[in-house]
Amino acid sequence: MVEATPQNMRGRFITFEGGEGSGKSTQARLLAEKLNSLGVAVKLTREPGGSPAAEVIRHILLSGVAKPLGAEAEAMLFAAARDDHLATTIRPALDRGVWVISDRFADSTRVYQGVLGEVDPRLIRRLERLIVGETWPDLTFVLDIPVEHGLMRANVRRGAAAVDRFEGEDANFHSKLREAYRQLAASEPARCIMIDATQPREKVAEQIWSLVNARLDPATAPMVFEDLAL
Repeated sequence: MVEATPQNMRGRFITFEGGEGSGKSTQARLLAEKLNSLGVAVKLTREPGGSPAAEVIRHILLSGVAKPLGAEAEAMLFAAARDDHLATTIRPALDRGVWVISDRFADSTRVYQGVLGEVDPRLIRRLERLIVGETWPDLTFVLDIPVEHGLMRANVRRGAAAVDRFEGEDANFHSKLREAYRQLAASEPARCIMIDATQPREKVAEQIWSLVNARLDPATAPMVFEDLAL
């Protein structure tokens, strides 16, 4: 048991980013299960969403209702959801020593609304300073996959359900999205690691675990005694 002190109490924050069908949700879940099996308390969450109020905003955003308002308005809605997510879910968990794994975070706003939506980068930075502050991920995995492959996976996963606001964009949008994520990973190598998501699921999970183990050393995580369902 590691004694909780101000130096070692804070949990680690890991995020997954990437285009549609890249396997973010699957890999986030697999990593959470791996950490949990080793006795590390984990909170698995997502964006938009992750808290009651943020889930309401998620429905508004993914339904496409806000699309006519433009990318700037969508960026502000994402920021509002993120503010509640951080205050209600992420920061309290980290403060208890719980590791937080999120399927998407602020990088999605940088890419979807900032790059593809052409929202003024000054607005994006102001929203980050106001909402995210110092609560940036310790590690971000960018799952990279060719557009056709990713959209095929997304179609299979979705089945007969309707496409959401972003899945329904054309191939050119998704090609630009992939390139924007690749540029993001290249611009912040200390935090962002790009993973080839065309590999078998198990191989991707092995690579992710190896990197988490090397960079964040989960063996030193403090023991946190609470029951957190994944």
